[in-house]
Amino acid sequence: MSIIDRYTAGAARPRGWSHSLAFFLTFACLVLLLLAGFIRHTRAETAPVPAGLVTLGDIESGALLFKSTEPGKYVPAPLLATDVKIDVSGPIARARVTQRFINPGDGWVEGKYIFPLPEDSAVDTLKMVIGDRVIEGKIKEKEEARQIYEEAKADGKKASLVEQQRPNVFTNSVANIGPGETIVVQIEYLQTARRDGDTFSLRFPMVVAPRYTPKEANPQFVDFEPGSSGWGDVLPPERDDTLEQPPVLRPEMGNVNPVSLKVSLDAGFPLGDVASPHHEVMIERDGKRAATIALKDELVPANKDFELTWKPAATKAPTAALFRERVGKEDYLLVMLTPPSGDVQPEAKPREAIFVIDNSGSMSGPSMDQAKESLLWALDRLKPGDTFNVIRFDDTLTVLFPDAVPAHGENLAVAKKFVKGLEANGGTEMLPALRAALTDRRSGNEDRVRQVVFLTDGAITNERELFSEITSNLGRSRLFTVGIGSAPNSYFMTRASEAGRGTFTHIGNEQQVVERMSELFEKLGNPVMTDIIATWPDSRTTESWPNPVPDLYKGEPVVLSARMPEAKGTLTLKGEVAGEPWEVRMSLDKGEPRPGIGKLWARRKIEQLEADARIEGDWERNDKAITAVALEHHLVSRLTSLVAVDVTPTRPDGEKLTSKDMPVNLPEGWDYDKVFGEQTIPASQRAQMKQGVMAFASYAPAPPPQADAGGLQPVSLSLPQTATDAPALIHSGILALLVGMALSALWWLRRHWSATAWARRAR
Repeated sequence: MSIIDRYTAGAARPRGWSHSLAFFLTFACLVLLLLAGFIRHTRAETAPVPAGLVTLGDIESGALLFKSTEPGKYVPAPLLATDVKIDVSGPIARARVTQRFINPGDGWVEGKYIFPLPEDSAVDTLKMVIGDRVIEGKIKEKEEARQIYEEAKADGKKASLVEQQRPNVFTNSVANIGPGETIVVQIEYLQTARRDGDTFSLRFPMVVAPRYTPKEANPQFVDFEPGSSGWGDVLPPERDDTLEQPPVLRPEMGNVNPVSLKVSLDAGFPLGDVASPHHEVMIERDGKRAATIALKDELVPANKDFELTWKPAATKAPTAALFRERVGKEDYLLVMLTPPSGDVQPEAKPREAIFVIDNSGSMSGPSMDQAKESLLWALDRLKPGDTFNVIRFDDTLTVLFPDAVPAHGENLAVAKKFVKGLEANGGTEMLPALRAALTDRRSGNEDRVRQVVFLTDGAITNERELFSEITSNLGRSRLFTVGIGSAPNSYFMTRASEAGRGTFTHIGNEQQVVERMSELFEKLGNPVMTDIIATWPDSRTTESWPNPVPDLYKGEPVVLSARMPEAKGTLTLKGEVAGEPWEVRMSLDKGEPRPGIGKLWARRKIEQLEADARIEGDWERNDKAITAVALEHHLVSRLTSLVAVDVTPTRPDGEKLTSKDMPVNLPEGWDYDKVFGEQTIPASQRAQMKQGVMAFASYAPAPPPQADAGGLQPVSLSLPQTATDAPALIHSGILALLVGMALSALWWLRRHWSATAWARRAR
């Protein structure tokens, strides 16, 4: 008789015991079967994968993963943390940018990070820290530096290479970062603070915004050799000047590349207001002239530019500054002079104002709102005698009126309705809009001042083509650029306004619209400071930049850099301010000694040589001069790079090296789908930008602080660890689920057996 038969037959002693035994045996069998299946599943899940590749189950902390060619397997991307220290002394700033490259995976990697710096930065220092050793970077011609780096990478040596793509866009490549290893790279640069009236400002860009590349064929040329009998060969395309762009993460996937930042400010005069328009900061005053500024949050995502502004106390700001540096057998000078605005203002001429507004996809969100609000504000400030027109562009173009029309009520109403209805979408085909704005139907008319106000984020790659258009077809127009958004292309905006003999204004948020547009319209409505001539003691041995001195607007200082055998004698500046003659003299031997003036001079000279090459088209002659200046002053340029190489190979022979670009954040306020929509960017470029896949969007914890290495103190960033021991928790959860299912099944069987036994006894 079976246990069940005896139970249902009502046997005295075995009934309770047989029920417990059945329950125990059934439970044990089910658990063993489930555990066996679970173990097989776990073993299959953790099967060995190729070196350097991981599965999602392998990840035990926050990691950024790239898809590999093998399904379900990923390459852990190197992570990045950045610390910025900026020391401001008078109008001169020296910044130290520490980039900590972290390899969270178990393979060897090469990390490549594309990052922005101020467009006037003179990058002169590269240091690579490995343990307690510091390796100084050397300046080389670009191709030579690249070759040195590639050879070191192939030999398994740690190496770093800093290259310039644009004056405000750089790349840092770091080779042979070992499993779980961190390499610290420090970059230093010099720049001058900007002055506008009584306000001084400094910007540190944090993210390279995605740039639109116009859809044009790369031209090729046919070469006809002498005696070719009419047959020629098609030459390969000229050097590709497109901007290399990093993959961009979708905002909902989180942020990468955390940044800490601190500024030590010594203004040289009593400080008044100190503020940061786009970040919350803590300000500690140190006496009347100095302050320390730090981010309120220890770490912020690298998704918008940092800006610092400061003003003098109740008294007016100093009108002149003179600094000098002796390098070798020569003196270098930096002169900053703010002319008075003049008590008597001549009657301003009526203007022909051409407003150009960018409504491409990159302007979507707050940027579009800021641009529209700025333009509506400008339309309200036009005077009855003015004329105007409005041009909008994305990858199409609309010119509102056939020609500039009088600024009266009906025309303004049509324009305002047009502006309010604009939406951001499409590509950024800027060149046709610029050509339309510079088309002047009354080029000989001197009764009006023709001013082009260009509102855009400048998110394009064909800057050289646009500069050429400005210098070739500016005519009597003056170009005023208004940079919109959290991360504008300040290099393009600044150089375009300089080439257009206008000014650059940045509007980073809606709170700045009225203030910044008011300042711009005050400049537009006031006569320029014209015909400025700088006369040096010995013009034959003095080399100064810019040359000639450009026209200036109200509140803007004359900024000159000069090199001469000895700083002595008197500098004389002459010009007209508000129609009145103006002259000032300055003794050159009174300059305050300050390091870095020579490098700032060299940077200004390189800028001038680049501008001359764009205008003259003689790149070969100017390139030789640029290379010579950059090598002499140890500066990164379009033609020179900094490279640092460790002498000892660290990557074992046979170990594979994986190379990946490090993703960047989308600038704050940008709409990812508008920027990377199917109709926005060519497929090849879109694929390049989307190559980064975020599996876990979080920061890895920073390794322990390193000791001081040769006077260099690598920063230790305490990054939040947002992940858990995922595999252990997943396995525990599955096991708990299986046990729960087994207990539920046994509970049902026991109730079923009990009910059956009760029914039989009842019969």
